[in-house]
Amino acid sequence: MNTSFSSQIAGEGDYRLVTRAIEYLSNHTADEVDIERLAGDLGLTQRQLTALFKRWAGLTPTAFAHCVALDKARRMLTDSMTVLDTAYELGMSSTARLHDLFVTHEAMPPGIYRARGAGLDIRYGFHPSPFGEAVIMITDYGLAAVGFVDDGARAAAFEDIAGRWPNARYIEAPEETAPWASRVFEPLRWKREQPLRVVMIGTDFEVRVWETLLRIPAGLATTYGDIAAHLGQPGAARAVGRAVGRNPVSFVVPCHRVLGRQGTLTGYHWGLVRKQAILGWEAGLTEG
Repeated sequence: MNTSFSSQIAGEGDYRLVTRAIEYLSNHTADEVDIERLAGDLGLTQRQLTALFKRWAGLTPTAFAHCVALDKARRMLTDSMTVLDTAYELGMSSTARLHDLFVTHEAMPPGIYRARGAGLDIRYGFHPSPFGEAVIMITDYGLAAVGFVDDGARAAAFEDIAGRWPNARYIEAPEETAPWASRVFEPLRWKREQPLRVVMIGTDFEVRVWETLLRIPAGLATTYGDIAAHLGQPGAARAVGRAVGRNPVSFVVPCHRVLGRQGTLTGYHWGLVRKQAILGWEAGLTEG
């Protein structure tokens, strides 16, 4: 299990091999998986592949495959009471224990969003994560964005997020964002007494969806329809899906824990393989 930010840096290198393995595991049933062959295709021995996965996620490749399998995803959706019903019934909130990152949040004044970020200073930097390089953006109010870089395309990852608030002033300041990266991706720093402060910049509906996402604990999932129902708009599942896709604070605000109606591992803004990787990595934390 990853327990220090130095191991996260090593984990970023691991992730390049892990993504290839995840693609294989995702395209084969449990009966079809051949770990020895997979290891060979990756240029590793079976022992090396097992060590890689355990170093990266605290799980063996076989255990990881079970964690992201469709039947596992379906079991993540409780039958008797939905995940969100349970959270509301127990009176949990994002400022209490429910979210494993111990997140506290506030919404940016609507005028900032309508002005597309005008008057707002946003500092950003690129940092290693267990899921490839990440771009972190912060404001004086707190963490504003977490995104991911694919194939070294930093500019594309930056524009993906910055394009949402084009009138803001962006300042490259990796020395300021580095502590936030370690707070986000290092499990030992997820502490109740030191909540991670997040600022949400979006429409009123988007912010309500993102706040609802914070009620989903690691190891469980919900559906777009359940979120719509909890917002009092049961017919708005598609609108919820669009809002989930526009979540700028990926991983922290756990849009990866939203599944299709039948428990299908539906798309993810930063790629379906990464969504599967995050779910499997979290399984290593919750089951380890």
